[in-house]
Amino acid sequence: MKIYKSDKVRFIVGLMLIIVVYSWNGLFFITEDQEWRKLPKLTFHLIRFGVTIVVYFIGTYHLGKIKESWMSTIWHLVHVSGLIIITSLGLFDWFIMEIPRSVKSFAHNVQEILISPVLYVAMGLLNRSLNKEVQS
Repeated sequence: MKIYKSDKVRFIVGLMLIIVVYSWNGLFFITEDQEWRKLPKLTFHLIRFGVTIVVYFIGTYHLGKIKESWMSTIWHLVHVSGLIIITSLGLFDWFIMEIPRSVKSFAHNVQEILISPVLYVAMGLLNRSLNKEVQS
């Protein structure tokens, strides 16, 4: 049984889900009033890690029909390497010593790249353009 009628619908549903997760994260955890700073460090790190994992799995499932396996490999490589970076920095921050503000900013930027819909859209557009070249 197919859940989606076409790959286009599958891609759009994945994009909408990633946008919802990205927006939810931005609205509740990256706000100007900075209420999120009152959360314990462990809770905040686990929420951000969880959001990143959710986006990774949404993208993995909804980009699963990509014909070119190297594109799927890029998706996994970018996310796994980004997760390794932010996880190692988070573990260092928890267990060894607090990391400097610039390193925290770097980790937040890596996480922002991983949860942003831009990477998902880029993968979809690249897949679409490659499929058009093959068909013509």
